[in-house]
Amino acid sequence: MWRAVAIGVLCLGSAAQAVETMRIQMEDAAKEATLSGEGLSFGVDAEEARFSPSPFGRSVVRVVEGHLDVDGAIWPEQAVRFRAGTSGLDDGVPGRAPIRANGFEVRGDVVARLHRGRIQLINVLPLEDYLLGVLGSEMPTSFPEEALKAQAVAARTYALEKKLEALDQPFHMGASVIHQVYGGLREEDPRTRAAVEATRGEVLTWELQPIEAYFHASCGGRTEDGADALGRDLPYLKSVSCPCGDLPAARWEVTVPRRELERTFGIRDGELRIAGRTRTGRVSRLVASNGRVIDAVSFRAKLGYTRIKSLSFDVTPAQNGDGLHFTGRGYGHGAGLCQWGAKVMAARGATYREILAHYYPGTELQTLY
Repeated sequence: MWRAVAIGVLCLGSAAQAVETMRIQMEDAAKEATLSGEGLSFGVDAEEARFSPSPFGRSVVRVVEGHLDVDGAIWPEQAVRFRAGTSGLDDGVPGRAPIRANGFEVRGDVVARLHRGRIQLINVLPLEDYLLGVLGSEMPTSFPEEALKAQAVAARTYALEKKLEALDQPFHMGASVIHQVYGGLREEDPRTRAAVEATRGEVLTWELQPIEAYFHASCGGRTEDGADALGRDLPYLKSVSCPCGDLPAARWEVTVPRRELERTFGIRDGELRIAGRTRTGRVSRLVASNGRVIDAVSFRAKLGYTRIKSLSFDVTPAQNGDGLHFTGRGYGHGAGLCQWGAKVMAARGATYREILAHYYPGTELQTLY
């Protein structure tokens, strides 16, 4: 019920031209944070707070005896919010100047929050500005315009759905691959900026709710059901055909040494066989020679997502006899939008609307603001 109320509020806010904002945890918590920016100032964590100027446009936040310390003075709150002055960015995007926080340069405000004796840095910024730092992090900027637009809508929808899940939390999402990668100003690009602006406010919905718009790099020729890939049995995350299967980017191989298999999984003889596959042929479980059953998702996570790039693989003994050799297709969990598939579809003339309708069947594309 609260989700329905929340999206209703968002829609009403959109009608009034409200600015949708995101709170993004920028990095793991630290003991100290250095913030700088043109006309930097600080105050309590509230949009309409009164702000005091930082000396020389720079502030240092530390944890001292369980409290936040700002520039040598104990701060009475659990969080302090920093804001820069007039924008010095010559990129056509209005707003305040950027803030550099521990080397991470971002638009919007930055909150330093005390959490378990350490400092969390949280970037507070408009959703559309947030997407400027996401799109170039998640999809190559050289991809066709319609593919970039499709990714922009998927990223916006994913972010909004996560915000609805975390409305009462200090932040809505992280900045890593666990959610969607956010690189701040360093990942902004004129082509991705154009894609975000061209789709401004557009989100995918199912029964008037923002969908869980999962995406991945390459599916290898067919996407995966949400239930099998993510444990999310959703009507719009169904397996569909994809034109990425013949691309070199869809294929991979790697050898895992016997010693690593023993250390990680206790497989002493290096033998392992596939014991189950999903309906799309992806591995669901493996069995070692000692009878131990290994969940395929856990197996991939422990060896690393950049090594075992997907669960669509075969396994054979390594040619040198040391370990196992994996040959696979695709990169990522396989559910939802396939980025390389979107590239091929766009190159063949598909619009971003057609791309989204293919990978998220049955959804509606709506403009919230």
